[in-house]
Amino acid sequence: MQAPRPPLLEVKRNFELKTTLVKASSRLPLLPGSRLKRGPDQMEDTLEPAKKRTRGLGAVTKIDTSRPRGPLVSTVSQTQGPTAAQKGAKKTGGPRGCTGLGSVLKNQKPVPAAPTQKPVTSTAPVVAGKRPGKRPAWDLKGQVCDLTEDLKRYREKTQRLDQENRGLQEQLKKAQEQAEALGTERNALEGELASVRTQAEEGQQKLETLCARVLELEKCLGAKEGLIQELQKEQLGLQEDKKALATRLEEQERRLQASEAALSSSEAEVVCLRQKTTAQVTLLAEQGDRLHGLEMERRRLHNQLQELKGNIRVFCRVRPVLAGEPAPSPGFLLFPHGPAGPSDLPTRLSLSRSDDRRSTLTGAPAPTTRHDFSFDRVFPPGSKQEEVFEEISMLVQSALDGYPVCIFAYGQTGSGKTFTMEGGPGGDPQLEGLIPRAMRHLFSVAQEMSGQGWTYSFVASYVEIYNETVRDLLATGTRKGQGGECEIRRAGPGSEELTVTNARYVPVSCEREVETLLHLAHQNRAVARTAQNERSSRSHSVFQLQISGEHAARGLQCVAPLNLVDLAGSERLDPGLTLGPGERDRLRETQSINSSLSTLGLVIMALSNKESHVPYRNSKLTYLLQNSLGGSAKMLMFVNISPLEENVSESLNSLRFASKVNQCVIGTAQANKK
Repeated sequence: MQAPRPPLLEVKRNFELKTTLVKASSRLPLLPGSRLKRGPDQMEDTLEPAKKRTRGLGAVTKIDTSRPRGPLVSTVSQTQGPTAAQKGAKKTGGPRGCTGLGSVLKNQKPVPAAPTQKPVTSTAPVVAGKRPGKRPAWDLKGQVCDLTEDLKRYREKTQRLDQENRGLQEQLKKAQEQAEALGTERNALEGELASVRTQAEEGQQKLETLCARVLELEKCLGAKEGLIQELQKEQLGLQEDKKALATRLEEQERRLQASEAALSSSEAEVVCLRQKTTAQVTLLAEQGDRLHGLEMERRRLHNQLQELKGNIRVFCRVRPVLAGEPAPSPGFLLFPHGPAGPSDLPTRLSLSRSDDRRSTLTGAPAPTTRHDFSFDRVFPPGSKQEEVFEEISMLVQSALDGYPVCIFAYGQTGSGKTFTMEGGPGGDPQLEGLIPRAMRHLFSVAQEMSGQGWTYSFVASYVEIYNETVRDLLATGTRKGQGGECEIRRAGPGSEELTVTNARYVPVSCEREVETLLHLAHQNRAVARTAQNERSSRSHSVFQLQISGEHAARGLQCVAPLNLVDLAGSERLDPGLTLGPGERDRLRETQSINSSLSTLGLVIMALSNKESHVPYRNSKLTYLLQNSLGGSAKMLMFVNISPLEENVSESLNSLRFASKVNQCVIGTAQANKK
């Protein structure tokens, strides 16, 4: 039993069957003298008699053979008919209607072919290599014979053609009947073909739908397969991770067991360490108390040492000879050694001076007068900034311990006061002055003291006193140079602390912040050109640092100011000086400077003599430094002198003033503690 064919194959088979039938109908034999039209049921007879034309007497009659005649049709029927019918039968596979046509064509008898025409004999001479021409006109007998033969031949041919015509008419009738049957069958087949085409179209649409569905399913299948591959890869990775985690878990379990064992042993150690810690805390508290006691003892001894050195100390510093200045004569300045010899620090200074006035009276050379001075320390011209600070570092430490400290730089213009206090230009660390070095020392010691429970804060201010007017050197913007707004006032009712109104008080915590303030103050300070210096400071500059320390654990506090003062030049006025427009300003500045310096000397002398009234208010300088000049303060004065012989008079005046200050004795200093 054969399996049912798919619809698509069935449609294809029916279509081939129809094509075969159409081809078979188109291959019907051509009948002589007739024309088979395209419709199988329509035929028309087109047989026409042959035309004969004769021309003149004795002319040869010509037959029109342009249309196909019997022999040709018979030949076609004999040669093509069976073959076409057999092919049609083989292709169609024997469907209905095709069998009859095939049998008819197969049973049709072939018509005998027409005999070949014999050449006509003639008595006329024939030219060799040429077709024989017409008989001559005079050969009438020959022409009659030729015509008789042609007539006989044509009669035979006509009879033969009549027979063929009758046979063809019979075939035509049979073919028409077959054509009618085939037309009926064709109509039936066309109906079936239409239904088959409809089914084929529906099948094609279904096929296209199914193909689209198949493509969609294939894409979905591909995506699913890719997803499955990814999941398989992920599964493999997870399996590897699982193995790694299992290995790590085993390792962690082993480590946990080891840690538990170590923990048990550590707990025992912790118990032991807690006992030791308790003992250490007790010991630490004892050590802290002892350290605090030692710190207090250190401060007491340090203060005692400073008191033994004197609460008012005077250092003398001689600046070196600068480039372009004449070298002093030998013996002009001498620095005698101390009792211990060259290893002893120099404390004495000898200055030689010749009296020119005596030489004008007698005519003899003026004798040389030697002036000897003794101070707490003398720094020769070759002394470095570091050596100078080492001598005052203990005094700066006293400010951190809670004692008011005031350091002056005194001397004539050009003697090196500003260099001693602020340092040289260019930012060279070797040339740094007392102010930046003192700030570095304070910040460093405060950091060390933080380990003992002390916390320190620093607030800086920088003012100048110019012609008895206080000006803020840290002012910026529109307030810059407005000195009239700054006044010295007490911090509050009943308070002994003095402040400058409208002045900036800047908290500082590092050296860079202090350097910025010094640079700003250097730009704002009042300077002018004088006979001794191209750029001379014409005011007293006061750098104040308010130091506040606190020990929260013990409830201790200490507050003290550190004052670093760069005094203006102390040169005297020349009575014979001719005053010009610029000299009048210098005269007024010099008078104000000398007045304030004289008041400073009077205040120090009053403190030394224990007088009931100390003239602090006679000068803005002494009034501002009131709390740093009394009996509870420590004071140091640097007297700076020039090594040039032309400045010997001013140098002697500065040395004499410093000697008077050095002879003063102020009461015992007391720390400002709370």
